[in-house]
Amino acid sequence: MRASILFALSASTALGALSPAMAQDASGDAGDIIVTARRTEERLQDVPISITVYNQQQLNERNVVSANDLATYTPSLSANSRFGNETASFAIRGFVQEAQTAPSVAVYFADVVAARGQPSLAGANNVPSGSFMDLQNVQVLKGPQGTLFGRNTTGGAVLLVPQKPTDRLEGFVEGSIGNYDMKRGQAVLNIPLSDTFRVRLGVDRMKRDGYLKNRSGIGPDDFNDVDYLYFRGSVVGDLTPDLENYLIFTYAKSDTNGNVPRLALTNTQTIGGVPCAPGVGPTGAPITGAGALIGPLVCAQQSARFAGYGYYDVENSNPDAHLDAETWQVVNTTTLKASDTLTVKNIASYVELRQSQSANLFGDNIRFPTAGGLPFGYVNVYSDPNYDTVSQYTFTEELQLQGNSSDGKFTYQVGAYYEKSGPISRWQGTRTSIFASCTDVPTLQCTDVLRNPLTGAPGGFVQNTLTRYNFENIGFYGQASYKFTDQLSLTGGIRYTIDKAEGTGSVRTFIFPAPNVSVPICGSTGAVSPQPEGCLTTLRQESKRPTWLIGLDYKPTDDLLIYGKYARGYRQGGVNPSNTLPIVWGPEKVDSFEVGAKASFHGSVNGYFNISAFYNDFSDQQLQANLVPLPGTTASPSAAIVNAGKSKIQGVEVEALISPVEGLRFSGGYTYLDTQLKSYSPPNFPLFQPPTPTSQVGGDLALSPRHKLTVTGSYTLPLDESVGKITFGATYTYTGTQIASADSPLGRLPSTNLVNLNASWEGIAGTPIDLSLFATNVTKEKYPVYVGGTYYSAGIETLLIGQPRMYGMRLRYSFGK
Repeated sequence: MRASILFALSASTALGALSPAMAQDASGDAGDIIVTARRTEERLQDVPISITVYNQQQLNERNVVSANDLATYTPSLSANSRFGNETASFAIRGFVQEAQTAPSVAVYFADVVAARGQPSLAGANNVPSGSFMDLQNVQVLKGPQGTLFGRNTTGGAVLLVPQKPTDRLEGFVEGSIGNYDMKRGQAVLNIPLSDTFRVRLGVDRMKRDGYLKNRSGIGPDDFNDVDYLYFRGSVVGDLTPDLENYLIFTYAKSDTNGNVPRLALTNTQTIGGVPCAPGVGPTGAPITGAGALIGPLVCAQQSARFAGYGYYDVENSNPDAHLDAETWQVVNTTTLKASDTLTVKNIASYVELRQSQSANLFGDNIRFPTAGGLPFGYVNVYSDPNYDTVSQYTFTEELQLQGNSSDGKFTYQVGAYYEKSGPISRWQGTRTSIFASCTDVPTLQCTDVLRNPLTGAPGGFVQNTLTRYNFENIGFYGQASYKFTDQLSLTGGIRYTIDKAEGTGSVRTFIFPAPNVSVPICGSTGAVSPQPEGCLTTLRQESKRPTWLIGLDYKPTDDLLIYGKYARGYRQGGVNPSNTLPIVWGPEKVDSFEVGAKASFHGSVNGYFNISAFYNDFSDQQLQANLVPLPGTTASPSAAIVNAGKSKIQGVEVEALISPVEGLRFSGGYTYLDTQLKSYSPPNFPLFQPPTPTSQVGGDLALSPRHKLTVTGSYTLPLDESVGKITFGATYTYTGTQIASADSPLGRLPSTNLVNLNASWEGIAGTPIDLSLFATNVTKEKYPVYVGGTYYSAGIETLLIGQPRMYGMRLRYSFGK
C-alpha cells in the first residue's frame, strides 16, 4: 500500500494554488504581515481570526527550537512535554490534549497536518526537531479551525510555513555556540536551475547537554538534552505558466536521553531531609495500596540524599533511558490557475514516524529493604526489544477549489480531505517494570520484590504492551464570503467529517515465581499466553459530525476591521486497547463565540492594535481521570479517558505593535483566560475508586493560566549603512498560576517571569556577515512546568523543571542578497 501511496504523491497532478505566505517585515507596519489562516494569502489585519505571527528573525531572537519554546512566548498557548520534547502537545485557550486523545491543537507544516502517533506514553502529533529552521513564518490560530483545515480540532492550529525556493542564487551558513556545550550549525542553499525550475536545500544540526543532572549513577549523566539532525529539500517547477508543482522532502532524527521528573513530595513531607509521616488522601483517610508502600520507601531512602541536591539535580533508575525519534515526509502541492476566477489545488503527503522510548516515570531510585536491598524503580518503561514505541505512517490527500466572481464580491472555497494512518510494522510496544527489581527488563531478568512468601501471590511484574492503530478521516467542506458593500461582508462555512479509529492491543503481565523466571499472563483473561496473539483486544470508534462557521465583518475604513463570528468545533473520539481497562471515548464539541477589532495606524507613529473577546461552551469534554485502586485489590494505579465534562471558557486577547520613532519598536500580547469545569460525571470503573480529573468542578481547566503577558522591545541604532545594522532587544513574559493536576497538593504551578535579551549586528562593516547574541531566562528563574499528579495514587509527587538560563552566539555568512 505504501508503494502505491508514494506513487500517488509523485504523480499527483490534480490542481490548485495559493502562493506561500510572506514573512513578517520588521518595519512595524501591519500591512507587511501576510498570513494564510483561511488557506489563502491575506493581510493579518483583514482576517477575522485571533492570530499570533512570528517570522524567522523573531523565532531566532527568542531562540525557538522546540514546541515548548514557542509556547513560552505565545499568549494563550501552552505545551505539555511530560514525556519529552519530542512528544510535547499544545493547548490553546484551555483546550488540552489529554493522554492518548487526538490533538486539540493541530500542527500543520506546508498545509499538511503533523504525523499521527499514539504511544503508550502520552503525546506525539507534533513538529519534529529542526522544523523551526528556514521558515517564512509561524502562525498560531486560536479557536476552532475545523471548516477549512484538514483535521477537526477544538482549540486551534499552529501553521509552520517553510521558505519556498526563489529565483535567486542565495543562501547562508550559520554556526552557534552556547552554554551546556551547545553547538548548532545551519546551512541553506537556493538554486534557480532555470527560469521554471528552482531548488532549495537546508540542513540543521544541533547538540546540547541536558540541564537536569542525574545523581543516581544509573543511565545517562543528564536529561532534557538536545541532539538532532534535520534536512529539508524543496523543488518548484513551473510546468506551464499556469501550472506549478511544489515538492518538499523532510527528514528529522533526534537521539536524546529524554526527560525525567524531579521528586518533590512524598506522603505529607517535602523531599530534603524532613522526617517521613504517614500519608493521607484528599478526604483525610490514610493513603492505601501502592501509595502506602512507595511513599515511605522513597521518603526514607531519598530524603537524606536530596538534602544536598540542587534544583536541577534528579535521580533515575532506568539504565536505558532515552527518547529517539525519526521522521521522514514528502509533501506534493500542485497548483493550476484554471482561469482568472478559479484556482485548483491538490495537496498530497506521506509521512512515517518512529519513536523509541525508555523512561523512569517518577524519578525514583530506591532499594527494597526486605528483599536483600535489591534496587527497583516504581514504574520504569522500556522499549519492546522487537518493536518501536511508535511506528506509524500517515497519508493525506486534499483537493481544493478556490474561486471568485468577476466583480470580486463573492469568493469561495470547496474541497475534500482524506487521511489514512496505520502501522508500519505489526506492533508498537513497551515493557514496563512495576514493583520489580530488574537487571534487564527487555529480556525479563527480574525479581519480584513483593511476592508473598506464604501465599506465593505476585506483587511485582513486567507488563508487555503491544498495540497497533488504524485511523481514517474523511471531510467535505465549503466556505464562502459575500461583500454586500466594500465595507460589509458575510462569511459562512460548513464541513462534514467522518472519523474512524481502530486499535488492537495485547497486554501481557509477566510474573516471576523465581528470579529471572517469567510466566506471561493475559491481562484481559488471566490465562497463560506465551504469544501476544493469545491476548488480543480490538476496539473501534466512529463518529460523523458537521461543523460550521458564520461571521460578519465590517470595515468602516481600510485600517479598521470589526468582526463577530460563531463556530461549532469538534474533536474525534478514540480508543486505547492497552489501558488497564480497555476504553473507548466519544467526540467532544464546542460552541465558540468571538467578537473582535483590528486597527492599524500610520504616519509619524506606525503600528496596530488587535483585540478579541471569546466565549466557548464546551461539552462531552475528553478528560483524563486518575484511577486509584480500591483497598484490598491487586489492581495497579492507572488512568483513563472519559467523556465527562462540561466547561466554559471565556476571555480577552490583545495583540499590539507600535513604532513611535524610527528604529524603536514595541510589541506585545496579553491573554485573560477564565475557564471553569462546570460538571463532571465519569463512569464507574471496577476495582477502582471514583476517578478524579485533572481539574475540579468549579475550578480552572488544566494548563490554562488566567493571565499571560509577553512584551518585546527593540532599538536599532541610527548608523550609516557602511557600519551595518545594530539592534538590541528584550522580551518579558509573565505567565500566571495554572492548574497542572487538581489531584495533587502541588497541582497548581506558580507564576513565572521570564526575561530574554538579544543583540545583533547585521552586515558587519558592510560585509555579508551577521553576529547575534542571545540569552533566555536571564534572571535564572526556577520554575516547574508540569506536575505528575500521582500523590494520592502512588504516594509521591513529581515536577518537571523548566529551562535554566541559556545563552550563546550565532555567526552567519549570507550570499546572494
